[in-house]
Amino acid sequence: MTPLARLRDWFAARGWTPLPFQRQAWRHYLAGESGLIHTPTGSGKTLAAFGGPLLEALAEPPVPTGRKRNPSRPLRVLWITPLRALASDTTRALTDTAHALGLPWTVAQRTGDASARDKRLARGGKLDVLVTTPESLSLLLSYPDIAPMFAALRCIVVDEWHELMGSKRGVQTQLALARLRQWSPQVRTWGLSATLGNLDDACRALLPPGVPPQVLSAARPRPMTLETLLPPDIVRFPWSGHLGLSQLAGVMARVMAVRTTLLFTNTRAHAELWHQALAAVWPEDAGTLALHHGSLDPAVRQQAEAGLREATLRCVVATSSLDLGVDFPSVDQVIQIGSPKGVARLLQRAGRARHRPGETGHVLCVPTHALELAEYAATRTAIADGVVEVRHPPRLPLDVLAQHCVTVALGGGFVAEALFDEVRTTGAFATLDAATWQRVLDFVVRGGDALEHYPEYRRVVRDDDGVYRVHDRTVALRHRLAIGTIASDGNVAVKFLRGGGLGAVEEAFVGRLRPGDRFRFAGRLLELVRLQDMTAYVRLVKQGDGVVPRWMGGRMPLSTRLAGQVCATLANDRTSPEMRALQPLLDVQARLSRMPSPDLLLVETVRRRDGQHLFVFPFAGRRTHEGLAALLAWRLGRRAPNTFAMSANDLGFMLSPQRPLALDADTLRDLLTPDGLLDDLTQGANLGELARRQFRGIARVAGLLPPSLPGRAPRSLRQLQASSGLLFDVLSQHDPGHLLLALARREALEDDLQVAGIEEALRRLQAQAIAVEQPESLTPLAFPLWADGMRGHLSTEDWQVRVRRAAEQLERRHGR
Repeated sequence: MTPLARLRDWFAARGWTPLPFQRQAWRHYLAGESGLIHTPTGSGKTLAAFGGPLLEALAEPPVPTGRKRNPSRPLRVLWITPLRALASDTTRALTDTAHALGLPWTVAQRTGDASARDKRLARGGKLDVLVTTPESLSLLLSYPDIAPMFAALRCIVVDEWHELMGSKRGVQTQLALARLRQWSPQVRTWGLSATLGNLDDACRALLPPGVPPQVLSAARPRPMTLETLLPPDIVRFPWSGHLGLSQLAGVMARVMAVRTTLLFTNTRAHAELWHQALAAVWPEDAGTLALHHGSLDPAVRQQAEAGLREATLRCVVATSSLDLGVDFPSVDQVIQIGSPKGVARLLQRAGRARHRPGETGHVLCVPTHALELAEYAATRTAIADGVVEVRHPPRLPLDVLAQHCVTVALGGGFVAEALFDEVRTTGAFATLDAATWQRVLDFVVRGGDALEHYPEYRRVVRDDDGVYRVHDRTVALRHRLAIGTIASDGNVAVKFLRGGGLGAVEEAFVGRLRPGDRFRFAGRLLELVRLQDMTAYVRLVKQGDGVVPRWMGGRMPLSTRLAGQVCATLANDRTSPEMRALQPLLDVQARLSRMPSPDLLLVETVRRRDGQHLFVFPFAGRRTHEGLAALLAWRLGRRAPNTFAMSANDLGFMLSPQRPLALDADTLRDLLTPDGLLDDLTQGANLGELARRQFRGIARVAGLLPPSLPGRAPRSLRQLQASSGLLFDVLSQHDPGHLLLALARREALEDDLQVAGIEEALRRLQAQAIAVEQPESLTPLAFPLWADGMRGHLSTEDWQVRVRRAAEQLERRHGR
């Protein structure tokens, strides 16, 4: 029987038939080609990528009976995944498939969650397939004896490439792939992705120059339906979070109507809150409800994953920790709490239900804010039109390159000219010039001009043979402990006084607690006993209440593409269930002011007892609006001295001037020009302070803030901030041209200020009509911005009490 027939028989035994894109992928792989498989979640990408190596192995002559396999053999397949949870599931799936086809392959994973056995196998050269993460792969590359393991590598698969390519983790992956291609030039590389809007960029970032990519897609997208759990009443003056848990009864009814549900929230804090709320009314065994997010201990997460896999759980409350392609066929339903903030994210999450080829995806959306109804309607339209956000790969992140240089110096050393040519084969460093490369070398060898007198910054040595190596064992240990680009500073481990760990919360949260205070974490009510050496020791409490931790970065911004779709939906959609439910709010908005549209920039000025407020609605997403608010405030203040309070959300921004302003459409058009953007934004947004904040993460990735050695107390966030601040000041004063300072300023502009998004928004606004309205009171679109702006005001009243009272007053006044 031919290898292809054996594989088809295996498919048939499971009731499947190989899909056309899967057969194409196998043919291209066997022809020695590389590419990208871009198909919806649940359509069979894993088998499309793994089938080629399987067919290749099945075609090889079998090992003669009685002869032992070479105990130390080259790796055949390297599978890179962004999530540890995904690594465990992938390892299991690849093992089962290979063994079912009669291939005696050893498949293991090398991640932070891997067992000691798997870690030994990964280092010992006794694997056929290795599943790993970018961080663990870089760690392997730091060992000088690892090259023979990859010398005959046949295939590299990068799973969920869309999740990696837009971040520094993707750059770390690109550099690692370039290194592997030096050891195995004929290796084939295949990326897997479900949600990408810029496939050409994805291929350029994944593959070396000169390799023509094969881009494969399923013939038909997997059908996906979106349903909204409409609240019984729509308030006309909404504010953030006012719906939320009021929908608990409806959510519980839907959860109980099916066998297994994945309930997604956008933040870890909301996951804890929803798990707590569901647990309070859970009618079944408490063990059938679980919690899963990235701050939980690996054992806690693995228990939830096993329960989903074995269909013993009725509901798991999760965050993006379960977004990606973990295969749980038993999941019948996905519920999304709050706006998904992006088309790609919702498609990923919807794909987790009925994760089987041929099944239709479905997601139930639960609003936490009335205006999220418009976001759901806009998302449905975007999905129908095939609109998906693009991911922009970073360019020239020199902190990642510096880290990689130390990794390669540890892994046997490098010749500068050869490594320069190697890293330039990556998309991230294709434009790297010789002068910048020399500055990177200078940095890893002596730290640069200002730091060369400090021994801890002299990490790499150029030996007499011209090879750059690491000789200091402490440097080697600290570098291996710090490999990676994920910022994790300031986390405090949470452990029971007697027993295992639960995970980690941020130091800023625990620092506000005193012994005896209670908080909810990992689905439990805990009491803080003591805080020692960056570890919070706790005991379990059976009854009572407690605060829920908040994590930084919890506010997820709406994607720019979806924000524009929301504007069009508000202007044009009156037939979808969401927009029909939202009609009372829209009627009040139109009566008090007017509705925005893609051709019209709506500006509202409102005078209240607390002063004047200027509301601008560009519909460009919260992060862009924050920069636009700072820009407009700076330009207004330059015309006439003034002081402004600011707030922003995904629909627009608010400026509250201390001295009242008189603005018309022509003046606003002059103020909202892209001319002079960079200079004005640099001054108006305090670029120096933003660069200082960016510098801490850059310094950690580049190796200037090494972690504490094992056995020593980890450094607190305050200590790390002080160290990075001191370094920033020293470099600014004594080496102002240092490559990391320049990188911090560039990332502050690109990431914090979103300068490209601001420029695009300003150019779009120049082509729009501008309507300046002066409503008699706050409008439904303006009220959420005003409510957010009240958070920072000093008052003896709770913020929610003040906002709720204001909303009720407006409802009585305008809710007719």
